[in-house]
Amino acid sequence: MAESSSENLTMRRSPVHTLLLFAYALYAWLVFGVIGTCALLGMALPGRERRRAVARAAARAFLRLVGMRLTVINAERIPEGQCVIVANHASYLDGLVFTAALPPRFGFVIKREMARVPLAGMFLSRLGSEFVERFNRARSAADARRVLRNAANGHSLVFFPEGTFSPRPGLMKFHTGAFATAARVGCPVVPAVVRGTRQALPPRSALPRPVPIEIEILPPITPTADTPDAAAVELRDRAREAILRHLDEPDLLAHA
Repeated sequence: MAESSSENLTMRRSPVHTLLLFAYALYAWLVFGVIGTCALLGMALPGRERRRAVARAAARAFLRLVGMRLTVINAERIPEGQCVIVANHASYLDGLVFTAALPPRFGFVIKREMARVPLAGMFLSRLGSEFVERFNRARSAADARRVLRNAANGHSLVFFPEGTFSPRPGLMKFHTGAFATAARVGCPVVPAVVRGTRQALPPRSALPRPVPIEIEILPPITPTADTPDAAAVELRDRAREAILRHLDEPDLLAHA
């Protein structure tokens, strides 16, 4: 009887939980709209560093106001000089979270489809983001050369080397672009693990949830291989192994 009563209570409460979820989602999107509008206005400021500082402040304000507490573990591992940060990709929130967590000297490498999204494309361009083609081989090669030229000028970059994310938890195949850039420029690769964004804004869902988010910075990696091509492969494999070891999600490449 007690078990039956408990089940009935859960059933009676479920519509309330659903209502609260929708109410929170409405609030979160409203906050995003207000803060996003302010950040867009900030993109008129001169100087990329100023614009990135505005984006960082806006991202931090959003996370704080919607109750997604962000913790960065081992931030001191990020080198003061140039580096390439690579991380797992689990949600549309990942870019916003890393914007909040990292110094404004970092730019992001993003799939070219985002450049065509109204307002978002302009916003990301004003932040100095690098757009790369994923499907057209000739365009992809040209984009890779451009990213490499900019990295050679001392830019620090953030890549999500999976290129996309999946509704299924786990780590997918890594593309080599991030690691080829680091190998040819001669800067370290810093693996990072982001946790909680998949739950905070699940793939294929428009209903965010107030879930704590965590970024763990792992030790920087430098290659031992002699040639840039071999160094890129080494960096890719070592970074993926390090992320997988700390991610607590399955290796989707092993199950492919």
